[in-house]
Amino acid sequence: PVLPAPHTAGAAQGFPEIPPQKPRKHSRRGPPSLQIRAPDKDVKDGIQDLAEQEREELSITYREENMRRTVISWRGAVIEHELVTESPSRRADVHTQRLVPEARTLKVSAPPNKRQKAVVDAFRHAWKGYRKYAWGHDELRPLSKSFGEWFGLGLTLVDALDTMWILGLKKEFEEARKWVLQKLQFQKDVDVNLFESTIRILGGLLSTYHLTGDSLFLEKAKDFGHRLMPAFRTPSKIPYSDVNIGTGNAHPPRWTSDSTVAEVTSIQLEFRELSRLTGNEKFQEAVAEVTRRVHSLSGKKDGLVPMFINTHSGHFTHLGVYTLGARADSYYEYLLKQWIQGGKKETQLLEDYVEAIEGVKKHLLHSSEPSKLTFVGELAHGRFSAKMDHLVCFLPGTLALGAHHGLPAEHMDLAKALMETCYQMNRQMKTGLSPEIAHFNVVPQEGHQDVEVKPADRHNLLRPETVESLFYLHRCTGDSKYQDWGWEILQSFNTYTRVPTGGYSSINNVQDPQNPGPRDKMESFFLGETLKYLYLLFSDDADLLSVDAYVFNTEAHPLPIWTPS
Repeated sequence: PVLPAPHTAGAAQGFPEIPPQKPRKHSRRGPPSLQIRAPDKDVKDGIQDLAEQEREELSITYREENMRRTVISWRGAVIEHELVTESPSRRADVHTQRLVPEARTLKVSAPPNKRQKAVVDAFRHAWKGYRKYAWGHDELRPLSKSFGEWFGLGLTLVDALDTMWILGLKKEFEEARKWVLQKLQFQKDVDVNLFESTIRILGGLLSTYHLTGDSLFLEKAKDFGHRLMPAFRTPSKIPYSDVNIGTGNAHPPRWTSDSTVAEVTSIQLEFRELSRLTGNEKFQEAVAEVTRRVHSLSGKKDGLVPMFINTHSGHFTHLGVYTLGARADSYYEYLLKQWIQGGKKETQLLEDYVEAIEGVKKHLLHSSEPSKLTFVGELAHGRFSAKMDHLVCFLPGTLALGAHHGLPAEHMDLAKALMETCYQMNRQMKTGLSPEIAHFNVVPQEGHQDVEVKPADRHNLLRPETVESLFYLHRCTGDSKYQDWGWEILQSFNTYTRVPTGGYSSINNVQDPQNPGPRDKMESFFLGETLKYLYLLFSDDADLLSVDAYVFNTEAHPLPIWTPS
């Protein structure tokens, strides 16, 4: 399908427009510890600013909002917006409403092929469990037929909104939209992790707005974005990891006074886009300051960054440890994707990315025995470790995306080599599913495979990184073998993680096909990312969310690439 070109009138002043569609061509993530502390002066100021913003932004009357209801279409069907619960301020009507760029809506009209239908079936089965046992809650526990809470914000539902739209699941989407309208409220006394809530909730709302044109999701995104801002009120402007969206109290996690580098540098796509849509530059300014400060810091090694940064001093901590796995991974991803999002004009981002890839090749790249698989290890105080998180499997896709957008051809060569490795991390396991962490043999040993797994690392959390990179490699090369590899992985998910009563479960042991040990948890990213990337991987239509028109955030939520106004 070809996406309709957006209207060009009324782009936000100071922010680029969305480009027209081109002609057809061929972290360990997990809940942070919650802690409530007395706010310091900066945070109190943030609470006051937040309260003032809320009073302004929620002052409009229901009658005025009712007059602005719009109509969106879905494959010819007409859906009238219901009354939204939160509305822009009168000041925003003057300064912002007129400037909001129109969303480029996505209409999926072609029937999916056999493999895509299998993904739709998998989604419906997962959704069946969520809807029956965990509706409106953060996560499904499919074995116990119950739910788990993290933020209490319907995390799985919000994360899956754009996936439902892309897969053409009209009934499921409309029911989820009704929940967002009636039940999703952010005025609640709860701590959220800035990074996780930005990529999943803010990213999911912004993406769904762009794909549907439904202003409900933009209004929710604006409200949520304002509530995250107190996290940035630190002495260094490096944000705290946690913020209470009801009180404005922001703080580090209990176990450290630091934030992780990946978390503070992987919220930029979403905050920049929120500024572009609202005309309010404070969101972009906050994350741009983080980018500037991290760029100028000492403690890097040929572009590679440490894992931690102190929110008071603004300096890196735990120096000398370098990884592309948990706590650092998406820093590198967002360097490239911000450059693409902004129309390839922010050369500092590109330079930092290219330097980092050279640092990877110089310090972290190695080959395994006996098959000479190329892998990315870790460096700790000069000592190399042949350890590779499954999270690192984002890298082949990122490299391929960069090469597609004009970076050196050797980036694509490395992408292909690493993609083979990530595939083998799945294939060499008895279930066909990758462990959370793999260790590679670098010395020839008779009877040993390239990939070995320690007992503490052999779980699988339904993560998306391998299929994410398969999507990019297929889109950028056209090689159908990447679709075949993804099909094998989907089959393994169905065989070893599918729960008959509804849902899918992470498992404890990828090396035991007889008893993989289901863990009774379906992460929101299984619906938000894993199944979405599989559906897109199996499509042969390069115009379906083209990588020339959209950039995906690190939770697989597509946001439009800008062009200068």
